[in-house]
Amino acid sequence: MLRIALCDDEADKLLETATLVERYFQARPSVSGQVEAFPSGGELIARVQESRGFDIYILDILMPGLCGIDAARKLRQLGDGGEIIYITNSNDFAADSYEVRAFSYLLKPVDEARLFKVLDGAVEKLERRRSSAVMVNTPGGAERIRLEQILYVERMGRCMRYHCVGGVVDSQSIRSPFKTAAAPLLADRRFYLCGASFALNFQHVAAVHGQEALLDNGQTVTLPRMSAAEFKKAWGRFWLEGESAW
Repeated sequence: MLRIALCDDEADKLLETATLVERYFQARPSVSGQVEAFPSGGELIARVQESRGFDIYILDILMPGLCGIDAARKLRQLGDGGEIIYITNSNDFAADSYEVRAFSYLLKPVDEARLFKVLDGAVEKLERRRSSAVMVNTPGGAERIRLEQILYVERMGRCMRYHCVGGVVDSQSIRSPFKTAAAPLLADRRFYLCGASFALNFQHVAAVHGQEALLDNGQTVTLPRMSAAEFKKAWGRFWLEGESAW
């Protein structure tokens, strides 16, 4: 079940977008979902904080109070990886939409065919992300971890420590080098090997300042000095080249 959140301070535009999304579900029988509408960014964030996030967010940008860009920043700080689609009257915020890793940016009035195409892409990406996972042998047994939930992985003593959105998972003792043990992660372009025993997920990196990588949950990770500059370049390429391989 796909969960889509709509947010626009103009009631007529909110209803118009909701109608388009309902038409999308009717036109795609294989895709089921539900829609919730919010008249402000503040109400949307409150809903996410009290329950769980949404798969897709369709947001207006120019809203009083918490605008669409600031609402998206807050979502990322909460660790929400939902796909963000902006619908706006202005094209002046493309750089800001890149900062919050928006999936797409559409100008009003929204063309139905264009929105359907964007939603198809977002749904396809979500399906790929949900199916991508690694099996980790832990002291308590095998555990399946979705790649999108992993912030970074490091070697701690003889085990692999997976720092995830929901907490930390330690593997059983490993005998192979870190790079070999982390090969299933490094095969996915979201992950980057930093030094000999540390791999970081580009998907969760919000900014890079010198040797510090700021994650979307607010955590700061220190990068190895020798690899920090190259990491920043690779992180930039990851977002500039798009996410088609996820």
